[in-house]
Amino acid sequence: MDENNSKHEHSSGGKNLKVYTQKVWITLGIIALLVILIFILKAAFNVLLMVFAGSLIATYFHGVADIIETRTQLRRRWCVMLSVSLSFIVAGLLFWFLGAKISEQVGDMSKELPDLVKTAEEKLKQSSLGRKIIYYISGNNSQKLMTSFQQIFRTSFGIVGDFYITFFIGVFFTANPNLYKDGIIKLIPPAGKATAKRLMDRISYTLKGWLKGMLIAMFFISILTLTGLTIIGVPMGLALAVMAGLLNFIPNFGPLIAMIPAVLIGLTVSVNTTLIIVALYLLIQAVESNIVTPMVQNAMIKIPPAMIIISQVLFGTLTGGLGIILATPLLAVIIVTVDELYVKKLQNNQS
Repeated sequence: MDENNSKHEHSSGGKNLKVYTQKVWITLGIIALLVILIFILKAAFNVLLMVFAGSLIATYFHGVADIIETRTQLRRRWCVMLSVSLSFIVAGLLFWFLGAKISEQVGDMSKELPDLVKTAEEKLKQSSLGRKIIYYISGNNSQKLMTSFQQIFRTSFGIVGDFYITFFIGVFFTANPNLYKDGIIKLIPPAGKATAKRLMDRISYTLKGWLKGMLIAMFFISILTLTGLTIIGVPMGLALAVMAGLLNFIPNFGPLIAMIPAVLIGLTVSVNTTLIIVALYLLIQAVESNIVTPMVQNAMIKIPPAMIIISQVLFGTLTGGLGIILATPLLAVIIVTVDELYVKKLQNNQS
């Protein structure tokens, strides 16, 4: 009897050990798979960002198509075609009337850049703070700064290659968005299809609102900057204004980058002119942040400023300049996704 019990316990212990060993190997396999997926996503994250940028292009065209459809009652297909055509016509007209002037001013700015930097250096040497700044950006510190700058603006296929890939992805998404939406929804289990469709609609609505607000803010910044620089009498005002408007697409860091060439040009005039330019840029950004953005932000979710900076640093570290540029819309998508898939369900369970 005791021998049978001993054999049974030994057999049971062997089975338990085998089951435990299998669970350990399964767990290790899952962890290894997750690690591999993380490395693949990290390596391909820049490509995923280009896909997201392409979806933003499609979102813009369909947002304009929504306006046309509301006002004309035309079929959706014609509205999308009109949206794309009108966008290219407007861009072409702007380039026709302003392109030559902007190109001329940018060319002059490029030619005068060494002299501008030299003048700025001479002005900075006149104060102790300026001398510290010169020391920081010279020698080894300058090389470190340039290396960091190059790392931030690295890309997968080069700037031109990334642009073409993103543009054509946007064109395909614009031509037939339902093909890709339906393909994603088909991958979702039946119980979650309704939630997935609702989530994609919310993301589309949020991105359209964000793009609308961003375009209005960029136009506002360009006009105010051009007006202010013209009143001050700063040369190359049109190129600086367009640069300020375009770089406003990048919250926090964009306006600071746009201010650098304006400050360099201001230093060629006088220190007082430079201080006025800095005050002008800061005033315009304050008005845009506190008046314009809240007015156009009703169509999108409100994102805490600290979260925008954190996301820019995070995505910039992972993928460089493209991550910094797309950090805000990516953060908006993440917030909407978490709200739809987690927060709402949590609130429903508590109520």
